[in-house]
Amino acid sequence: MINVTIFRDSSDEYRGVSLVGHAGYAEYGQDIICAAASILSTNLVNSIEKLTKDKISYNVDEDTGFLSMSFCGKQISNESKLLVDSFILGIDSIRESYGDTYIKISYKEV
Repeated sequence: MINVTIFRDSSDEYRGVSLVGHAGYAEYGQDIICAAASILSTNLVNSIEKLTKDKISYNVDEDTGFLSMSFCGKQISNESKLLVDSFILGIDSIRESYGDTYIKISYKEV
């Protein structure tokens, strides 16, 4: 299962995103759910870096299916908010299509 956590602060501002695990939908190299989640999360990081002035830090471990991204500043741009909203829309669409067996989405206040 891929566990997705969206981190927000007490004012409901995005602080980061974390994904860990493998969906287990199909064999390695054939798992369309893992591929889709990987593309969405990688695109989120790349888009924030290239299309906004927000600073982020991130770590990736492909073997464990781990990606963690966090914003470095207290406030983030509207562009980054939109990009995170788009990521959530995409990952939630995958969850709706394939079920909670493969993707779990949670929100955590930090």
